[in-house]
Formats: sequence, C-alpha cells, structure tokens
Amino acid sequence: MSAEYIDMNTFTRSVDLLQRAMDVNSLRYQVSANNIAMSEVPNYKRQEVNFESELKRAFESEKDTEHRFNLTRTDERHIQLNEPYDYREVEPRRVTDWASTAKANGNNVDAETEAMNIMKIQLGYKLMAQLESFEFMQVKTAMKK
Repeated sequence: MSAEYIDMNTFTRSVDLLQRAMDVNSLRYQVSANNIAMSEVPNYKRQEVNFESELKRAFESEKDTEHRFNLTRTDERHIQLNEPYDYREVEPRRVTDWASTAKANGNNVDAETEAMNIMKIQLGYKLMAQLESFEFMQVKTAMKK
C-alpha cells in the first residue's frame, strides 16, 4: 500500500470518486447512444458498461486487508496476498449481451429502453455534479471560518 493511498483524505477521495463516476456515466451515455444508433442493424448486440461491481470489490478488499496478518515478501516476484485492490485502478468495461435476442433479425436493442437509460444517465450525471459542487462549497465554508 503506497503512502499516497494511506494519506488520501475523505474530501479528496469523495471528489475523485465523483469524477470517476461522472466519467463512467459519460461512457454509458456514449454506449447507450450507440445502441440506439444500431437498433435496426441485423445481429447487433447491445452493450452496457460494468463498473460498480469491480469498485465494490476494491472497497471490500480494503476492508479485508485491515483484518489480515501482514505478510512480508522477500522478492518482488512473489505473489502479493494481502495488498488491497486500489479503487483508482478500476476501469469501466464494455460488456456485450450475447445471450438475448429481441428481434427476428438477431438484434437485441430496445430503443425505448435505451432512451430511458439515457435519461437515467443524464439525471445521475447532474446529481453527481451537484454533489461535487456541494463538496467544494463545504471546503469554502470551512475556509471562511
């Protein structure tokens, strides 16, 4: 675990997570827009973005590490057993839904569902931007006192 990782305060971590989540939402928007654009293309399979499950794994690994024995590696080639999975290394992944088919032409995109996803993504992005603004307003308020 690096010193930078240990010293990260709550504000920095919150803002970093919000910015990463906003980036993921932008990618989700692009993926959903692409799904809509391809909704009539034969055999096209819809995609979605997976991020939260890996992020959860990273946070759980941090908690698990706190309660484990510290193991020492005598060689950097040895396997690291108790190093937490740094959430900053988690990257969003595009996942293709190969399992379903909704139309006779083999396409599985429902344009209405994708349009609803885009609305959810936009609202989520707006909420995260407001949360980030709130974080900075708290710091500004604290600095005035």
